[in-house]
Amino acid sequence: MEPNIKLLPYFQPIVCVANGKIIGYEMLARQLTSQNKIISAGPLFSSPEINTTHRLELDRQVRWQALQKFTELDSQTYLTINISATWIDNIKHLNDLPTLKMLDELNIDRQRIIIEITEDNANVSKLKEIVKRYRKQGLRVALDDFGAGSSQLQRVIAIQPDIIKIDMRLFKQATKGGIASEIVDLMTRLGQRTGCQIICEGVESDEEFLFGLSCGAQFMQGYLFSAAHPDFKPANLYEQHITSLRNKFLKNTLAKIHHKVNSINTTKALIYRLAQALQGDFNLNELASWNFTQSGVIRFYLCDNQGYQLSADFNFADDKWFTDPRKIGFNWSWRPYFFQLLAQEASGDHNRIVTSERYRDFGSDLQCKTLSLRLDADRILLVDIFATE
Repeated sequence: MEPNIKLLPYFQPIVCVANGKIIGYEMLARQLTSQNKIISAGPLFSSPEINTTHRLELDRQVRWQALQKFTELDSQTYLTINISATWIDNIKHLNDLPTLKMLDELNIDRQRIIIEITEDNANVSKLKEIVKRYRKQGLRVALDDFGAGSSQLQRVIAIQPDIIKIDMRLFKQATKGGIASEIVDLMTRLGQRTGCQIICEGVESDEEFLFGLSCGAQFMQGYLFSAAHPDFKPANLYEQHITSLRNKFLKNTLAKIHHKVNSINTTKALIYRLAQALQGDFNLNELASWNFTQSGVIRFYLCDNQGYQLSADFNFADDKWFTDPRKIGFNWSWRPYFFQLLAQEASGDHNRIVTSERYRDFGSDLQCKTLSLRLDADRILLVDIFATE
């Protein structure tokens, strides 16, 4: 190990998708080698060849340099500082936090600093107290690499972060669809419901940026804009690029929604027609001649006003109808698509189809939605359809 270790602060911009400007930077430590090469200092801080005390000293030295540099920026920009959750265990006194002392010495507005908690193997109780201390002093707190590790939800509950940074590997996997995409979608919804801002890290292409927009991320960070550099950049450097990407997203999304709305309207028209046919005796073979293949209908069934299934499942596959009586007597009153229909009717809104959120169907293992419609005074029609993105 080199006897004289020289660390430098580098800064990677974080952009706001709403105005296209750089609104903050993440400070990253870099090492200058004896061959004058700049490399990541990450391995240095986990090296068994350097004792914990020395690693802490190095970390605080580069943090001080970063904060000194940060004083050059205007008051609208913030800085995120990574602090290892495991290192927090080394803090003896909660009233003796080094970062707070540095901010006081440099006269930096604490509201411009975000403490980014990395790793997940720390004492949660102590972490919770330290975060409370930071927040009381005016700092915001971010949770890094959300989606990696095993105790993320426990940390969210303990820390109640102001910002969640989605794990880069999970984000990239999510762009390909599948369950990773569903998890990222749930994370962004969690952020929206808790008032927590979402940052997508590792954004390297226009397509990944557009995916981040579809997830509802407010901020982006990655090589699409810039790697980490020793100097700061003009706040509006990427504004034109981001404006172009937002316009592309709007154009593409409108086209998708237009196609989706047309498809939904076609399916709903078919369901209203089905409801008419079910008013009396109906013939499944006759229904097979209708355009159910294009509609995405999987099955339909009838319930009473208490949610009990009155009929068999009438399943549609390979242009044919099949009857499955196994769910007769099941109760679906606890499903949102059922009680929302009744609530809608109680408000005087009748004869309108209620659509559920997307879910994975147990029987077919496919992404589905359920549509409910009043059939008559005693019966409700429920129709399961394939869910389109």
